[in-house]
Amino acid sequence: MSETLTKMIFGRLSLESLPLHEPIVVATFCGVALGGVALVGALTYFRLWGYLWKEWFTTVDHKRIGIMYMILGLVMLLRGFADAIMMRAQQAMAFGANEGYLNAHHYDQIFTAHGVIMIFFVAMPFVTGLMNFVVPLQIGARDVSFPFLNNFSFWMTAAGAALVMASLFVGEFARTGWLAMAPLSGLDYSPDVGVDYYVWALQIAGVGTLLSGVNLIATIVKMRAPGMGLMKMPIFTWTALATNILIVAAFPVLTAVLAMLSLDRYVGTHFFTNNAGGNPMMYVNMIWIWGHPEVYILILPAFGIFSEVTSTFSGKRLFGYTSMVYAVLVITILSYLVWLHHFFTMGSGASVNSFFGITTMIISIPTGAKIFNWLFTMYKGRIRFELPMMWTVAFMLTFVIGGMTGVLLAVPPADFVLHNSLFLVAHFHNVIIGGVLFGLFAGINYWWPKAFGFKLDKKWGLVSFWCWVVGFWVAFMPLYVLGLMGVTRRLRHFEDPSLQIWFVVAAIGAAIIAVGIAAFLLQIFVSIRNRAALADETGDPWDGRTLEWATSSPPPAYNFAFTPVIHDLDSWYDMKARKAVRPVTGFLPIHMPKNTGAGIILAGFSLVCGFAMIWYIWWLAAASFLGLIVTAIVHTFNYDRDFYISAEDVTETENARTQVLARLGA
Repeated sequence: MSETLTKMIFGRLSLESLPLHEPIVVATFCGVALGGVALVGALTYFRLWGYLWKEWFTTVDHKRIGIMYMILGLVMLLRGFADAIMMRAQQAMAFGANEGYLNAHHYDQIFTAHGVIMIFFVAMPFVTGLMNFVVPLQIGARDVSFPFLNNFSFWMTAAGAALVMASLFVGEFARTGWLAMAPLSGLDYSPDVGVDYYVWALQIAGVGTLLSGVNLIATIVKMRAPGMGLMKMPIFTWTALATNILIVAAFPVLTAVLAMLSLDRYVGTHFFTNNAGGNPMMYVNMIWIWGHPEVYILILPAFGIFSEVTSTFSGKRLFGYTSMVYAVLVITILSYLVWLHHFFTMGSGASVNSFFGITTMIISIPTGAKIFNWLFTMYKGRIRFELPMMWTVAFMLTFVIGGMTGVLLAVPPADFVLHNSLFLVAHFHNVIIGGVLFGLFAGINYWWPKAFGFKLDKKWGLVSFWCWVVGFWVAFMPLYVLGLMGVTRRLRHFEDPSLQIWFVVAAIGAAIIAVGIAAFLLQIFVSIRNRAALADETGDPWDGRTLEWATSSPPPAYNFAFTPVIHDLDSWYDMKARKAVRPVTGFLPIHMPKNTGAGIILAGFSLVCGFAMIWYIWWLAAASFLGLIVTAIVHTFNYDRDFYISAEDVTETENARTQVLARLGA
């Protein structure tokens, strides 16, 4: 076969594209391949493919889609944390003559992949999954506004994650840092496929995130139960609304900046080059106009989780509900006005730096007000230190430290000293782990019974909790010290041997966190195993489930047989406290959307198209894009999308639930 024909068929893809010279990558590929074969074999042996396709892959039920988001986030957490362990191990050993076990080329890919995966494919799926699952239940809706769009959004996010994972074994990932700053990410300085993997993975996943944001805004604004005004919404729903407003405002900026970077790389434009009229600072401004709201996109839902948890486990109404809502709105607005504090050192001038320094300090005021709201909610409450409450208290202690270091970085003269140092890395992880991840673990433990009908095992939950909290402080406090000593981030090798002890301590902290992650996986496994044994013993699938939000745990496919009517902020609690009699007759057929495979097919074509564009396989890119368009058109004309749950099925389900709840004394 001639070289020209080979390039026409395979583009840049060749045997040299496989990183066979990297023993770590080869070993990882073998492990992943064996694990994949074992998983496929198990699913085939137990004949689960049909069930997964009909009930999960094609589902439009917001609850199952939310659970799939969480599973995706958990899988990517393992990948992203593996990168973190590799970085910490490299830095702990690479001093003087010892170069460590990672070469510079591989190390640069690892720290870039770690940041991208943890933000885009761990935190975002976790946050979106919780919002998907909880929000319709909190507002009394049977599903989100656009159920098919919800399915499509998930699979686009999963396709972006798959593209990032593919870069580990075919080609390489970007070596630019998680924001791919220009001109380093331009074709002159990054001619390989790494930045292209970055661009297409984020563009594909970004479509899913943006559409999910539109969907959830429409759901919250238009599908609240009768009587639920804005100031009667649960606080988590408020934070979800603010989060998705930020998503809709910020993600088109990310789409635009990545599109311009793609044009620079593919067709030779000069948006972000140093010549031909380009300006790399435009990239910096645009990426941070997206990047700073992104931080609050992640943390605002966690604030909502802590509000729900604090109120529940203090046995009190949330203190200062109105002030909490206004604080959320102020944070939403200000988060869009502080992006330039990320580059105080880049020559903007004293006036500009002063403005953004002051606005950055101001945003700490509503955030601090929330801390006081939670503390006053706990004051004189009957506090129960269950796992969600423990995560909340750990968050308050950890996040306050991270917030104070953030205020320090908001002072331009201090930032000139600490910019791009390990102090900044410690601060960022302080708020993301201490805020977002601790919040997500609180939310998972809190809402797991709502999703599955049983609580997670407390013993392994405590092991996970203490390993995460202790491991976090051991891992990142040394980085504050190193940052104050002037140590720059993203370095793989150090000459000064006096620094090594701090990196060794940080590596020990990362190992403790690894035990925490393993304990969390064991917590889920043990809980499911114990629950399965209980179900087999009692023979009653409803046993142990409690009434909440006027529906069962887990909720049926239709969520609510009767749409609840809201009278005040705590209608659900009042309904339980008064033990209101639930009707068991007179149900009408319920209209629900039908499952569809169009979402996964569209995402599959997008994945293939992205892969083809990365490797310049133009015929495959054109064919997959055509397949995407045709599938979208065919789905548009698919009128047989809806079905009805009969009144008899609803009555039977409600009767069974009522009998069990009566036996449990609910």
